[in-house]
Amino acid sequence: MTAQIDAKLAELGLSLPEAAAPVAAYVPAVEAGGLLHVSGQLPFKDGALMTGRLGEDRDLAFGQEAAQRCGLMLVAQIAKALGGDLGRVERIVKLGVFVNSAAGFSDQPKVANGASELMQALFGEAGRHARSAVGVPALPLGAVVEVDAVVAIRAA
Repeated sequence: MTAQIDAKLAELGLSLPEAAAPVAAYVPAVEAGGLLHVSGQLPFKDGALMTGRLGEDRDLAFGQEAAQRCGLMLVAQIAKALGGDLGRVERIVKLGVFVNSAAGFSDQPKVANGASELMQALFGEAGRHARSAVGVPALPLGAVVEVDAVVAIRAA
């Protein structure tokens, strides 16, 4: 599975970032009962945090790219938590997508598709998941999007 994901990333012109270290009092991922709970991940592009508010100073395309970059960081965290063995991923169960949104912005589901479509592209049918997409008035460090995940995994 890891080789397949690497090949798909290359085909998409993407690569996994280095898994980010926590910025507060939490851990990046917790495995419990066959599920891997991955903490919210922020979007980075060229080493810089993607910031702003959708419907105010950022547009839908920027938000979708940011959600995709959160998805890449999620996969990096999953890989790190599983010792690099993405073959242990049985299914992406759920994504929670938080979009830094101006009051009139209502395209959170379209923004969230940036992460959702990435999971489906990388994991195929196992990447299809349940999802929440919510607008919030602010996110940590001014990030434009944050995405967390629940992943079903096989025993090591």
